[in-house]
Amino acid sequence: MLLHIVARGRIGRSPEAELVDRYLKRIAWPTRLSELPDRGGREPDRPAQGRRVLLDEKGETLGSAAFAATLGRWRDDGVREARFLIGAADGFGDAERAEADLLLSFGRATWPHLLARAMLAEQLFRATSILANHPYHREG
Repeated sequence: MLLHIVARGRIGRSPEAELVDRYLKRIAWPTRLSELPDRGGREPDRPAQGRRVLLDEKGETLGSAAFAATLGRWRDDGVREARFLIGAADGFGDAERAEADLLLSFGRATWPHLLARAMLAEQLFRATSILANHPYHREG
């Protein structure tokens, strides 16, 4: 299953970009990162067998194990792509939220978009590590 991050804004050459790149390279599953301008631009065509996850302040706060279980269930159900969307500064509208398969939140705090992208990349690495029984994840 392809893990595809579609993010508004350009990350450029920055410490956050290095962090995102470091985690995406460690993921054994296929990954893709697509950047869109802050305004305009078009989301890449959606695959027929895909799931859309919006990072949204109104979303669920899933623990790492629950997030991994969700990805594992989708993988086992034959989902071809899990697409994770990070919106612009104003986030997503109600219509976009209604179309999502999952609204995901990294807590009640507001996070900068570039940091949210790095956090998502790390959680994707952690989730795939959990599913592979790799010792990276430690539950306390």
